[in-house]
Amino acid sequence: MREVTIAIDAMGGDHGPHVTVQAALDVLNQVEGVNIILVGLEDVLIAELLTRKATTHNRLRIHHASEIVTMDDPLNVALRNKKDSSMRVAANLVKRGEADAVVSAGNTGALMAVSRFVLKTLPGIDRPAIATTLPNHDGRTYVLDLGANVDCTADHLLQFGIMGAALASVAEHKESPSVGLLNIGEEDIKGNDIVKQAGELLKQSGLNFHGNIEGDDIYKGTVDVVVCDGFVGNVALKASEGLAKLIAEELRSQFKKSLFTRLAGLIALPVIQAFKRKMDPRAYNGATLLGLNGIVIKSHGSADVFGYRQAILRAVEEVRGGLLRRIAEQVQVHHGKEATIGDAA
Repeated sequence: MREVTIAIDAMGGDHGPHVTVQAALDVLNQVEGVNIILVGLEDVLIAELLTRKATTHNRLRIHHASEIVTMDDPLNVALRNKKDSSMRVAANLVKRGEADAVVSAGNTGALMAVSRFVLKTLPGIDRPAIATTLPNHDGRTYVLDLGANVDCTADHLLQFGIMGAALASVAEHKESPSVGLLNIGEEDIKGNDIVKQAGELLKQSGLNFHGNIEGDDIYKGTVDVVVCDGFVGNVALKASEGLAKLIAEELRSQFKKSLFTRLAGLIALPVIQAFKRKMDPRAYNGATLLGLNGIVIKSHGSADVFGYRQAILRAVEEVRGGLLRRIAEQVQVHHGKEATIGDAA
């Protein structure tokens, strides 16, 4: 089993080291062959480890960084003024080959900007995209982009399809995951010009392209990978999160209405708990910044220990699955197809 080293921006997120340190220790105790570098204020991190009696863990070390990117920092501050931030130092560890991946719960825009500046993009990729998973009937659906690119060309959407398919193949161990283009209808005539053009490019790409899909197909599991621009993807994600919260709150409210409903709730408790586990957003925490020349995972800023642990495990999975190599191979195949088509013309 390949040894993996994960650099953790231990100061990022709403809870900082209180969550990141414990999540890192949990991963070290549960997964073999994983090494972790906690990046941040050394005295704070040592204090956290002392509290947990874990200062001598042989697969854990601290790398000091004197600055912190806050959730409110503008991009230019994170990029230009805080060159010794825990976020940037962690990215630099990947650039220098001291770590295989970065995990951060910090400011999403800052993380994308810093990671893109430090690590650059993979050859053949114009724009990195944010990809995550959402639950479906049988497992997980991969969706991208979720907000990094509001305005996209048809070729950008094609690149998202290539990267998303590579991610799904690594995570789900599928040779040819299916790809769908999120649209307002399944027919080819639906959608704006860019979506129509993207559909044609995806048809010719060599990917396992299913065609256009609609929003409800995300949760049906119609395809493995859903492609859309960042505006549409972010709206879909936030609407889904809002609906999940509404359902949970309504269930709690209804079961508390009377003695009878409380008793009904107790009877239904096993079903409710199974539903909660299936829909628990913490289990799907960890969005991949795809297209960078390095693996970067964005945890939700408010993630608890369980959620942050899932983000670290996602990083380990992608490193061991050879995600970067897979994307590079797929991009090269696509460019080869472009050359062939051009030569034939």
